[in-house]
Amino acid sequence: RMTAWARITDLNPGTVINSEQRDYFPDFSFRRLRFSVASQITPKLFFNLSFGGNNMNHLTTKSFVFRVLDAHADYEFDKAFSIGAGKSSWQGGSRWEIRSSKTLMGLDAPLYSLSTVDRNDDIGRLFGFYVKGQAFKLDYRFIMNQSLSAQNYTPKKESDFAYNAPRPKFSGYVKYQFLDEESNKTPYTTGTYLGKKKVLAIGTGFTYQRSAMWSNPGFGDSNAMQDTLFHDLAHWSIDLFYDSPISLSEGMAITSYIGFHNYGFGPNYVRNVGANGMATGTIAAEASFNGAGNAFPMMGTGQMIFIQAGILLPKSLLAKGYGQLQPNFSIQIANWDRLNDKMIVYDFDLNWYIKGHDNKFTFGYQLRPIFGKTSLKQESYKGMWVLQYQLELN
Repeated sequence: RMTAWARITDLNPGTVINSEQRDYFPDFSFRRLRFSVASQITPKLFFNLSFGGNNMNHLTTKSFVFRVLDAHADYEFDKAFSIGAGKSSWQGGSRWEIRSSKTLMGLDAPLYSLSTVDRNDDIGRLFGFYVKGQAFKLDYRFIMNQSLSAQNYTPKKESDFAYNAPRPKFSGYVKYQFLDEESNKTPYTTGTYLGKKKVLAIGTGFTYQRSAMWSNPGFGDSNAMQDTLFHDLAHWSIDLFYDSPISLSEGMAITSYIGFHNYGFGPNYVRNVGANGMATGTIAAEASFNGAGNAFPMMGTGQMIFIQAGILLPKSLLAKGYGQLQPNFSIQIANWDRLNDKMIVYDFDLNWYIKGHDNKFTFGYQLRPIFGKTSLKQESYKGMWVLQYQLELN
């Protein structure tokens, strides 16, 4: 599967690309490349293998690594109980913690849900064991993963990932399915069914890792230096997903999601993330709290609400054989402890499905807040336009 981007980004203040300061930047890139093989080896034994990578752009093309992402197998004793192991995306936390990038309704994944992405995991993947199953209307998954070693960040006043012997990460997610049942063959939850199912599911999840974070309250004050403190990583969430056809004759459908997430990374943790980053640095005197490129305070200690909704428009809107359109939007409202204003991001997208998710275009616009470096208050907004094309060969 290939997902390609053509975009124009209104860059964060002071952004530098190589040796040049830029206010905006047009670029072309591959957001994702995947090659997957799955096999039902026996009626009970399932094996999944995938290769790929993210973000092949002007900075990373020469260093891009097409690596093993997933390599795991599970044995199904019964529909209500399977056990598996390997390197995988099996994690709990929330519905979007383990979402299918192929079936997304929005332009891109809600990356906030990958709360430890590339800090102590590999694009959300980890080695570990998992159990899963479906009984009556309940669907569950519980996982114990071996976290990867974090980088050796100096402990500061604000919490960050600890450079210690990584502890196991425990997570789980349980949902009740009121209507149609969703598949749990793989870890990936569907973003939009395009009218193929009628799903109403409410779920709750958690993630916990002991001593995953550290801080030093006396950092920068030679007279008040204290020993490094360790903090547990502890998250929980509750969410609701609804996807249903609303006109079978016209192929219309609606998709919606709302989730509340409580993130515990330790004192005043905030991480600025920009998908498919294109910048190399900033001019310190002009930089914002966001940092370079298209980054914004995506993750942090505190609470966050994510809302997404879209509608699949009638088939008759386009000529026969030209597919369907699906406008959608999302909003992320976060109250991070470290910031002095709420962090609110808006996404507006239009999908054109030529052949479902296997052949589709998405035109998207993201509006992200810019926070002052010292005030930690929202000072302005910047935008990013993206034209995305996704193609999958089966």
